[in-house]
Amino acid sequence: MSGLPDIRPVSRHTSSRARLMPVRGAIILSACFALSACSSGLPSLPSFGSSSSDAAATAQVAPAEQLYNRADSLLTRGQYKGAASAFENVDREYPYSPFARRSLALAAFAHYKDANYPEAIKAGRRYTTLHSGTKDAALAHHVIAMSYFDQVSDPKRDQSKTKKAINEFNILVRRYPESRYAKEAHERIGISRDILAASEMTVGRYYMREGNYLAAINRFKTVVEKYQTTKHIEEALARLTESYMSLGIRSEAQTAAAILGHNFPNSQWYKDSYALLKTDGLAPREDTDSWLSRTWKNTVKTISGVATNQ
Repeated sequence: MSGLPDIRPVSRHTSSRARLMPVRGAIILSACFALSACSSGLPSLPSFGSSSSDAAATAQVAPAEQLYNRADSLLTRGQYKGAASAFENVDREYPYSPFARRSLALAAFAHYKDANYPEAIKAGRRYTTLHSGTKDAALAHHVIAMSYFDQVSDPKRDQSKTKKAINEFNILVRRYPESRYAKEAHERIGISRDILAASEMTVGRYYMREGNYLAAINRFKTVVEKYQTTKHIEEALARLTESYMSLGIRSEAQTAAAILGHNFPNSQWYKDSYALLKTDGLAPREDTDSWLSRTWKNTVKTISGVATNQ
């Protein structure tokens, strides 16, 4: 009467057949549901280990760490082209994994080792743009700078790559002064500046042979103004002395010789310049109003800064 389920125990006189009826009904009902599901179009559960297509799909993309280790192994074995491609796969397939960022830096390094400089620069720039504040940023920028540096040509040829190398090394030193690459960057800057100075001297000598002393002076002047700390400075001052003497501009010739003698008194270039002046009854004497005197003094005051400029 209350509507509650009848929980009275089944009478002992109730037949066993009656007691089994609910069980049989449940079995039949379950079978009906199973048949209904099969005919309703519902997706079936995957059969693990039985589908070759599913296994192939799973194997198409390896875990990020597995891909990274494979790339690292190729790099260790000196297979740089394959390593670069493998590291790029990590970055492409798993861009948010912990291995993606370092893979991009190592892809740049692998391209560099493979002498594929355009791709090395491209990958390095992508890294420094996306991850400038990370510990591998110095490595990526080192790769960029070295990719230009390794393309530096003979002083007689175009020096655009040399200038780019100096610029990138300067950025590296400025941004990552405590990195393991900073010391080497300073050394490479010095070498690159020496090459640029040699290039200016090569052109200046050519103009001298052609008798175009004004053009020659402009080249030697560049060495004095920009590359005063290179090994070519002594010759540049001597060539200025010679060029000014050829033009009859004696005061500038004397100034060039005086600066040369004051800074490099034992230099053979100074001895030759002194002898040249003497043939015309002159001696080294610095004119403090000369552009050369002012330039030299200003450069000496900022020599530490000039040493890393183009």
